[in-house]
Amino acid sequence: MPGTVALFVACVADLAYPGPPRACVEVLEAMGVSVELPAGQTCCGQPALNSGYPRQATTLARRWLATFARYDAVVTTSGSCLSTVHHAYPRLLHGAEREQAVALAARSWEFTQFVTDFGQGLTLRLDAEVTYHDSCHMLRTLGERSSPRELLSRIDGLTLVEMTDSGVCCGFGGTFAVKLPDVSVAMADHKLAQAGRTGARYLVSADPACLMHLQGRADVTRAGIRTRHIAELVSDALVRTEVRA
Repeated sequence: MPGTVALFVACVADLAYPGPPRACVEVLEAMGVSVELPAGQTCCGQPALNSGYPRQATTLARRWLATFARYDAVVTTSGSCLSTVHHAYPRLLHGAEREQAVALAARSWEFTQFVTDFGQGLTLRLDAEVTYHDSCHMLRTLGERSSPRELLSRIDGLTLVEMTDSGVCCGFGGTFAVKLPDVSVAMADHKLAQAGRTGARYLVSADPACLMHLQGRADVTRAGIRTRHIAELVSDALVRTEVRA
């Protein structure tokens, strides 16, 4: 297990949703990992790339590499952003930069991937029923479906109730939600309805942007379910051993 990791916070968490990275630090430290927060980090470039600005996205990709290149491990609570590092950077960059991007992607983890691989010693307990939303980029681009479910299965007392259409988009989609708000709202309502039918207490995911979108809509419609990032849920479940003097 890497003794030190760099935390990639990601834009949404940095600007509006700090809970997941804070919870990530708590879990990693409980694993015995030292966490560093590189001050030079900025956006991964996904919004620019998805909006049709590859040159600007390439500039951000180079900055990301320069910021994190010296670390043996990078962890983030945004599966969507990590998918950009893994799959967009090798397309945007060439030559030695591309080789550097591929090497750094190989030692970069989404939160659930890292904890599933290295956190077997954690004691986790939480009495709750949850359902899980597979975010688009994490599921389809990063190709990750099993790690979140494996991690949830390690929490004693927790029950995962799978919803219908867990892999269907929640409607956020970055600028999609701004450009097509009516479609975005309808998709969020569909996702919330499917989650509500499970009877679960929490709708859990590994992408902060999806959760902000869904929670905003749930607040408006008074849906009877709350969103929770999986890092926050795992932090809630930590059983901390007290050390007596």
